[in-house]
Amino acid sequence: MKLNPVITSIEEEGAFAVSDKAAALAAAGADIINLGIGQPDLEPAAHIIAAAEKAARDGPHGYTSPVGIPALREAVGEYVEKLTASVISPDQVIIVPGGKVTIYFAAMLFGGTGAEILYPDPGFPPYREAIRASKAQPVAYPIRETLDFGFNADELLELITAKTRLIIINSPANPTGGVVSQDQMDILAKGLEEYPDVAVLSDEIYSQMNFTSSENSSMLQYPHLRDRVILLDGWSKTFGMTGWRLGYGIWPLQLVEHVRKLVTVDHSCVNNIAQMAGLAAITGPMDEICNYRAKLNQRRKIFIDGLSDLPGISCAMPGGAFYAFPNITATGMDSRLLADELLNKAHVATIPGDSFGTNGNGFLRLSYAAPMDDLERALGRIKQFLHEFVI
Repeated sequence: MKLNPVITSIEEEGAFAVSDKAAALAAAGADIINLGIGQPDLEPAAHIIAAAEKAARDGPHGYTSPVGIPALREAVGEYVEKLTASVISPDQVIIVPGGKVTIYFAAMLFGGTGAEILYPDPGFPPYREAIRASKAQPVAYPIRETLDFGFNADELLELITAKTRLIIINSPANPTGGVVSQDQMDILAKGLEEYPDVAVLSDEIYSQMNFTSSENSSMLQYPHLRDRVILLDGWSKTFGMTGWRLGYGIWPLQLVEHVRKLVTVDHSCVNNIAQMAGLAAITGPMDEICNYRAKLNQRRKIFIDGLSDLPGISCAMPGGAFYAFPNITATGMDSRLLADELLNKAHVATIPGDSFGTNGNGFLRLSYAAPMDDLERALGRIKQFLHEFVI
């Protein structure tokens, strides 16, 4: 069989490969602490489950609108307005089965042979692979530990060429937990005035896990960019609904008809049960979400301090999300070898930093969205491993 080389060259997201290996070791009897997968240890609230049960029982059970049920699109618009202080029309909202779909649709719309799309490195691996699948040229801009895992806006702007069609931004970020400073966001927004044909995909899936500010900083806050900013968000991280595969994009109105066509040829629509659960989530009480965010913040401080106390490891305090991205260069081991050894010998699952790009070399990603007992046990195992085999 002759296969499309564009597709066969796509790389799998490393977190799922590590999780499968960890699951296989656990099935064989190993006591695995999985800090590799980016999944909050938060169960959907009772009112969310109740809404899903009612939808499953009462229906309707047919297709919904390709872009989402009207009540959910309206509720998402109101929800995003509160978060971003921007006026959002329900007509801009497109409900999709998970955040990755918005990434791929944006890459398809702005990609093509000869186009360039800028993305963060280290960054979420599907950015790069979606760009490659679109036949555009991926152009990485550096995310630096010395900038608290933010970017230098001037450095990013210098990478824009006549071929640049789209810039992907992620703050708070996966894998680093970095939060782009407001001054760098302002510089980028100002600089983009010189490039009116360049669009921005702002991945704000971790916006409710920003520990550096009580206010949400969004690319939608800049009026002159609103007609070319695509906002990505969803229910996975904030509401503990990763397996529900439910996300949304806020699109410029002039792009909606094109995205609608992509939906109809890709997945038709999102199932009604998930949409009704999502509606209950964003219109219902947020007490559990607020409590969980406070719990994450507490874990963040304890876990990062614990990592920094380990021999050969230093770890910057992440500003958001629920990831630690420790620097492991002083151990003398590369990221992949150390991640493999920690899983096989210490039974702690982590993700090698270079899974997220070349600038991730010398780092590991660990999720602290896990019970405190697991985090403390993981720190103990890593420390023992380093003393026995490395330091």
